[in-house]
Amino acid sequence: MQLWRKICIGGLLAVGLAADQSETTLQGVLMDKECSWKAETRVAPGPRLEGGMLEAYIHTRQCALMPACQRSGYGVFTYDTYKFLPFDAAGNQRALALLKHAQKEEDFRVEVTGTIQGEVMKVARITLLP
Repeated sequence: MQLWRKICIGGLLAVGLAADQSETTLQGVLMDKECSWKAETRVAPGPRLEGGMLEAYIHTRQCALMPACQRSGYGVFTYDTYKFLPFDAAGNQRALALLKHAQKEEDFRVEVTGTIQGEVMKVARITLLP
């Protein structure tokens, strides 16, 4: 009976890990980690709300390409959870290339495909949305 229980638990863990590795596609706004806090909605003195998705939309290419912002890495501020999901090293390189070759200065809505591993997205593809 103990062996059967161990086999079942092991199988469930394997299924859970396989599900965790499945490819996911998210939409949101490309930002650097350094400035991502600006897009988080928060209550300011007054009381009034600050931040939010509007801050993500107006985040500029010029800011995202600043040395400190490049060093911090990139990620996507997602539409579904309104949270910043950082990219892996390869994703950071893809995001940097996209920003360097972009023709616009703000509103970097993107679609990102990859696997989420813990709190980081391993990026397979990133596409700028119109």
